[in-house]
Formats: sequence, structure tokens, C-alpha cells
Amino acid sequence: MRIAIIGASGTLGRAVQAELAKNPQHDIICVGRHHGDLQVDITDDASVDALFAKTGRLDAIIATTGNVFFGPLESMTAEDFNSGLQDKLLGQVRLALKGQHVLNDGGSITLTSGIIADAPIAQGVNATAVNAGLDGFVRAAACELPRGIRINLVSPTMLSESEEAYGSFFPGFESVPAARAAMAFRRSVEGVQSGQVFKVGY
Repeated sequence: MRIAIIGASGTLGRAVQAELAKNPQHDIICVGRHHGDLQVDITDDASVDALFAKTGRLDAIIATTGNVFFGPLESMTAEDFNSGLQDKLLGQVRLALKGQHVLNDGGSITLTSGIIADAPIAQGVNATAVNAGLDGFVRAAACELPRGIRINLVSPTMLSESEEAYGSFFPGFESVPAARAAMAFRRSVEGVQSGQVFKVGY
């Protein structure tokens, strides 16, 4: 399979690349904002169009990227909230909307959310809304994608590699290694299911 991983330079992206590389039949294109084989700004239509013009036809698109806003609700503004909508939510949706047209028949799209779609944390209102929005998009899009194209969502708990930096925001949460979360992406790409939310670690 010819696979594009957007966000390949991040902790999760690197783990997904390593997991998929176990299959020697995969041709993996690593995409990042500043690093990788190709670069893209997922918040910009023209940048995403340029990316897919360079990749050509694909069998799978994986997104392990996107930023959300963290901060207390009391001081949050609509502009703050919109930053997460424009980046992680619309950015990943943009990749799916445009990417479907470069996928071969039977191809797949895999997006990424996170545990706080189901388990809110302090200062995470925007993150919960964004992740829940991705959940809804994937479940609905699976009903309409043509040519046997599939779409799924991977929703991991906190990654063990991020626990030192972000563990204080997730009191009492278990963490999982990125390598374990990466297995769900392989399941999405090489499996047969569509419209699923693969929850990892919860």
C-alpha cells in the first residue's frame, strides 16, 4: 500500500510509521509541517491541495496531527475556541474531504482524536468538543464515502511518552506507549472496518 502519514514527525506519528513499516509491502510517505518527505499546513486549503498533487494516488491517509486550545472556560473567548476548531477539527476534516479524491478504490482514511472526547479534563473544553466532533464526522462520513473507501478514528488515552509533560492534566488516567496506540492505526489501514472509533487504553 502507498500510505501518507500526516504528522509523521510527532511521537504518535513516528510510532505509526514504525508499526506500518513492519509490512514490507507498504510504501510510506512521511508528511510534517516542517519536516518529512513532504510538508503541509492542514489549516490551509491550498497547502493540502499541493500535498495531494505531490503524493499522487494513495491507498491510505493517516492523520496524527492537530492542535487544540487548553485553558479555563471562565476566560475562554470565541477566538480561543475557534483555534482548535480550525486546526485539529477542520484540519483533519480537510485532509479527509480532499484526500478522498486521491484514494484508490478500497482505500482508507484514519484520523486521530483522544480520550477526552469521552472523559473531560480541567481546561479541556475545546479539546473535548474537537475530539467529539471528529467522532461524529467519521461515523457519518463512513455512510457516504464511495468506491469502498473506509474511514476510522483512533482515540488513545494519554501516551506514556507524554506523561512527564502532561500527566498533571490527567490525574488518575492510565497511559499507554505510543507503540500500542500505533497498532490501532494498522488495524484501521489493513483491516475491513469503517466508521469505527478504535479506543486505546480505556
